[in-house]
Amino acid sequence: MNETLNKGDSEPLYSQVANYIRERIYAQEWGATERIPSEHELMELLGVSRGTVQKGVRALVSEGLLVQRRGKGTFVTKPVVQHPMGNRLLSFAESLRMQGLEFETTVLSAETIDADAASAEHLGIRVGEPIFHLRRVRTVEDVPVVLIESKLNLAACPGLDKLDYSKRTLFSGIELTSHRKIAWGEERYGARVAGATRAKIMGCGECDPLLNIDQVIYLEDGTAVEWGNMWLPANSYVTSSVTQREPNMGGVPEKRPSACLDFGQ
Repeated sequence: MNETLNKGDSEPLYSQVANYIRERIYAQEWGATERIPSEHELMELLGVSRGTVQKGVRALVSEGLLVQRRGKGTFVTKPVVQHPMGNRLLSFAESLRMQGLEFETTVLSAETIDADAASAEHLGIRVGEPIFHLRRVRTVEDVPVVLIESKLNLAACPGLDKLDYSKRTLFSGIELTSHRKIAWGEERYGARVAGATRAKIMGCGECDPLLNIDQVIYLEDGTAVEWGNMWLPANSYVTSSVTQREPNMGGVPEKRPSACLDFGQ
């Protein structure tokens, strides 16, 4: 019997089993696509019943951290989507294609609305101006991998609301209707609880975490054209980047009068 679990603790045993497995995964002791110990092995290791092990494993399957394959066992999931970060701005459709993943796009809603204060601020337009509100979900092998909610500057892209976004990407539509190239974007990453509406779309629990990416996309002349919010299952998405160390970092730090970190900004 292993002393990892505390049977006198108020936390349910199945939750302790889930925490034990989760910690092995987060510590990278059990890697992506690796088979975890069998139910019998976990029973022996943790000193709990089969039902307790099964309930703990089911919780992590629901969480998206494990996947069960009939006749083969239970495996650590591999993130479905990898999105490169760096100097090149890629749409999620382009990122999926680069990974050789086939996907389908379903348009949930598409309507022209009046810009509220937040939309006007992000898009650099006046409150009440018409904007295009587009909501789409992308699936890979029938599994939702990203919900995309976009508010778009129609003045900069006349006719953007007339295109079929189940068949074309938004970036291509923006460049077609604006007659300009997309140049750059600002992104903010954070984790949020799914909530009822997004949980239903993404096939997860209402209290499950989703990764939220809040971004503003700009054309080559500096016009803000899209304020977008993307929602991804936290265990199905990773970002990747290549960073370069400054040549002077191995020696004495160079004095820069204006250089500072302000985490309050």
